[in-house]
Amino acid sequence: MKAHDGLYIDGAWRPAAGRDTIEVVNPVDEQVIGHVPAGTALDVDTAVRAARAAFPGWAATPPAERAARLAALRDVLAARKDEIAETVTAELGAPLAFSQAVHAGVPVLVAGSYAELAATYAFEEKVGNSTVYQEPVGVVGAITPWNYPLHQIVAKVAPALAAGCTVVLKPAEDTPLTAQLFAEAVAEAGVPAGVFNLVTGLGPVAGQALAEHPDVDLVSFTGSTAVGRRIGATAGAAVKRVALELGGKSANVILPSADLAKAVNVGVANVMSNSGQTCSAWTRMLVPAERYDEAVELAAAAAAKYGDRIGPVVNAKQRDRVRGYIEKGVAEGARLVAGGPESPREQGYFVSPTVFADVTERMTIAQEEIFGPVLSILRYEDEADALRIANGTVYGLAGAVWAGEESEAVAFARRLDTGQVDINGGRFNPLAPFGGYKQSGVGRELGAHGLSEYLQTKSLQF
Repeated sequence: MKAHDGLYIDGAWRPAAGRDTIEVVNPVDEQVIGHVPAGTALDVDTAVRAARAAFPGWAATPPAERAARLAALRDVLAARKDEIAETVTAELGAPLAFSQAVHAGVPVLVAGSYAELAATYAFEEKVGNSTVYQEPVGVVGAITPWNYPLHQIVAKVAPALAAGCTVVLKPAEDTPLTAQLFAEAVAEAGVPAGVFNLVTGLGPVAGQALAEHPDVDLVSFTGSTAVGRRIGATAGAAVKRVALELGGKSANVILPSADLAKAVNVGVANVMSNSGQTCSAWTRMLVPAERYDEAVELAAAAAAKYGDRIGPVVNAKQRDRVRGYIEKGVAEGARLVAGGPESPREQGYFVSPTVFADVTERMTIAQEEIFGPVLSILRYEDEADALRIANGTVYGLAGAVWAGEESEAVAFARRLDTGQVDINGGRFNPLAPFGGYKQSGVGRELGAHGLSEYLQTKSLQF
């Protein structure tokens, strides 16, 4: 697509206040593919004012009509699926087939789920002699990451619109073209002017201005835990609501009774998906000591198949960061059984699919989020040891448990300090709440739980 040279504010593409722009670079060949405006605090203020002005009308719009606009948005996203996939591939580097199935496909499901929820959700209920209303929070500042550029936008904007909120979106500067496509889809779906607004820009400028703006009632942020802490502190000072989806270091726990080959192969695929740029990736594989060598051999063989099947990471900074973690793993005594820090290609921001064995729980690569195609395999002695290791990080976003009997896996999963666990390879569910324990965040996305983040409660007594 051709990049817009303006910002989408109050239903139209408008020039930014300043002249600075942001280069959009294809991470496969390192070529500039477009430029977008670097929005300023003044642009954010203009967008927030538009959202504030549109809020009373949108909040008063019957839920059935809000549902109709979301259904129309779903249909537009579905009709433009190929264009979306090509755009994501161009600015993120994901293989086209993955972009079509996941980056373009999943947001259609999520938008559709909120069209249905907006039409059926109980925004009003009787409780004894009271009537309890669920009302929209107000103006939402949505700050989204680059790793799943459209999904993360839809997972915030769709429930906000379903609730009756208006939105100002600040997307990641690495993948702004996908956000511009979304703004086009919103307009095509007939969402009223001012209900959705888009300001492209840098995090420390536009993102910070959005988080600090006094007329923003809720900040929904997905990204690093470090930035999430700053946003949380800013919101706390203003007694402003936040929804934070942050980092992860998820454990893939393979119990002794599990189908080891299946668990290892699915686990490796999970880590390599999206070039490892997934906050919920199972980057720690926990294996019983008596089957450890077998698991390492299986994982190394599985990783070798991904050498030419995954795309690059998003930019040079991220590539160097991931390579730095690989080098640190070697320096701390972990054993490379696949991949390594060397670049597999002369051009592009590629990182080799990497697997470490002999990883101990306190190593840096077992504690910190790497956000690249890097798997650490840890051994455990018994189930209590596995649980201690699995829960032994500051994160608690996702995870997996494998066992011969589902009930055994469920019993273990219930003791994990994490927000979502896949049992024996359970499928993605767009209606299930997603979010973390501990430093992985505050609040939930997706489904009815995601909708409730954008609502506040009022009761009238009779």
